[in-house]
Amino acid sequence: MSVLKPTLILIRHGETDWNAEGRLQGQMDIPLNPKGRGQAARNGRTLAEHLAAEGRGADTFDWVASPLIRARVTMEILRGEMGLDPTAYRPDPELVEISFGDWEGSTMAEMRDIDPVGRAARKQDKWGFVPPSGESYEMLSQRIRPWLFGLTGDTICVAHGGITRVVRGMLEGIPPAEIPIANIPQDRIYIWRDGKAEWI
Repeated sequence: MSVLKPTLILIRHGETDWNAEGRLQGQMDIPLNPKGRGQAARNGRTLAEHLAAEGRGADTFDWVASPLIRARVTMEILRGEMGLDPTAYRPDPELVEISFGDWEGSTMAEMRDIDPVGRAARKQDKWGFVPPSGESYEMLSQRIRPWLFGLTGDTICVAHGGITRVVRGMLEGIPPAEIPIANIPQDRIYIWRDGKAEWI
């Protein structure tokens, strides 16, 4: 487990149709569905209440999001609910979701027929398995580490389930085998500060 000095507030994007269907989304640019837009709005209201209770102004944070549309729209809805300029944040390509490569767009049930050998290998080692033309959770963790430990100020970030999993792994000392299967709800806000984790 590593200690992060700045405060990090991390929010997963709202639901998409592919999330609802259990499709491997990865770096495909899939938009939010109506439920996802509602989740983003609720997270905005929840975050506004939290910051008000903490006596923190929005301008005391760096606002950053994955460049994928589902994260950007989540950020813009969230900020709009908070009464902020929806566009006053910056996209960061480092925050793009884990790549499932050739598997993107398929469900794991479909992968039984498409790539049964690969599916079995992934089941044995979800942390280290690399889908064809994709990346493993171990590779994602290495990719995101410089961003995470390079933060110089308190940050509010909208990203993805995979990103949140590896961030939790690094900051909470979760064993690698458990990181890829961690449940990351789309209606929860994760906060790390002073070496402690909390969820609202």
